[in-house]
Amino acid sequence: MAAPEVHAPALKEYPVIPILAAGSMAASKPYVASEKINEALGFPGKLVDDWHGRAIAKMGELLGESRALRVYLDSCVHCGACTDKCHYFLGTGDPKNMPVARQDLVRKVYRRHFTLAGKLFPKLVGAEDLTQDVLEDWYKYFNQCSECRRCSVYCPYGIDTAEITMAAKEIMDTIGMGQKYTNEIIGKVHKIGNNLGLPGPALKNTLETMEEEVKEETGLDVRFPVDEPGAEVLVVVPSADFFAEPHVYSLIGYAKVFHAAGIRWTLSSHASEAGNFGLFIGNYEQMRKIALRVREAAQELGVRRIVVGECGHAWRVAYSFWNTLIGPFDWLDARHPVPQHICELTWDLIQRGAISFEREKNDHRIVTFHDSCNVARGSGMGGIPRGQFILPRGIIRAACNHFHDMAPETIHEHTFCCGGGGGLLSDELLELRVKGALPRMEALKQVVDAHGVNFMATICAICKAQFSKVLPYYKFDMEMIGGVHQLVGDAIRLGRND
Repeated sequence: MAAPEVHAPALKEYPVIPILAAGSMAASKPYVASEKINEALGFPGKLVDDWHGRAIAKMGELLGESRALRVYLDSCVHCGACTDKCHYFLGTGDPKNMPVARQDLVRKVYRRHFTLAGKLFPKLVGAEDLTQDVLEDWYKYFNQCSECRRCSVYCPYGIDTAEITMAAKEIMDTIGMGQKYTNEIIGKVHKIGNNLGLPGPALKNTLETMEEEVKEETGLDVRFPVDEPGAEVLVVVPSADFFAEPHVYSLIGYAKVFHAAGIRWTLSSHASEAGNFGLFIGNYEQMRKIALRVREAAQELGVRRIVVGECGHAWRVAYSFWNTLIGPFDWLDARHPVPQHICELTWDLIQRGAISFEREKNDHRIVTFHDSCNVARGSGMGGIPRGQFILPRGIIRAACNHFHDMAPETIHEHTFCCGGGGGLLSDELLELRVKGALPRMEALKQVVDAHGVNFMATICAICKAQFSKVLPYYKFDMEMIGGVHQLVGDAIRLGRND
């Protein structure tokens, strides 16, 4: 059966509130995980017979664990401040993609079962039970939320829609309605160590091939080491960096940085994945198990620093959760932050003059930068709080002569999502992904028209994969997306072989 044809919305000068198209995305939903996938993660294999009771019990458990979740469900006044902040609503026009409406899918069930007014006067307070139809809406529309948190930036009460989405996904996993894409990827990490299911021997062969290609390009022995005991730095990258374009150019950039600076580093076949999809389903036990592989690899190899590559949710999990999930890290070198982002390491080397660039090698590129949600809104970097995401821009300016930012209202913590985050980077959601990319494509068009931009850099593997897919739908060249360290790798000055 042929895949349905997907059409991108027309680009405008700037995102405006769309004409409402009720139910326009009601058919959009990912595949449900198979029994085998669910059971491998400790979830029910399929929808359980007593799903209603178990779902309500799980909601009660989550409310008991998180006071914030209860506050978020209690405090919304339906002011509408979040309405035009969601890229999926802007792209689809479906009112259930308004953050407030998506929240209400859980809120009305919460009121029915966990508030006195909802128990006594359900219709008066908008309380409803969790019926089969409501559960179906949960599965459709919470899988149309990338957990980007842009709506939270603008909410006057600080309601975090992503936390509500994550709670709904965890409840659905508990009753056997987990999403195939996210759960399958989590299972691969537990079994093999990375999202792609790439075994150790294949990883080593891939890295050897990359060494040969860089040798051919530069004439230098730039190494891509794996499982080397005693290295100073363990680098954990998104597994797409091992083979997929444009991701692989970022890994080449990392290797050149370490080579130029004379830093001994290594990858790990045991922890060959930076991404942590446990975040997307809101399950902290899955997050912990995935992150634990990194600690185990670091201790086994005897490294002194852990560096995270260009991956948005990997950095957010590392920055915000590692210390709680797998810390403390008192056995690592206290002179460096734990964890450390590759941009922090590269920026420090630039500041100290340990590496330098021939910027003219990037003169064929006119560059802009896309702030990825989980780093710009969810994390800090280089001692700079979230919302002031300037280190990657500093690196770009050091490696390039031509850089132009997007419009101020679309950068830093105000950035629009790429449209593929939150575990939605699957082909059955392509229509949603294309429409969800609309606001970012409109911001990109502005800077292209104004400055002739032909390259958009980012530091997130999901953003790279999403943009590579959707750019052609908006008449942009898919090759105009790449990593910050792709620019670094192309311009960095390298020494000679002895």
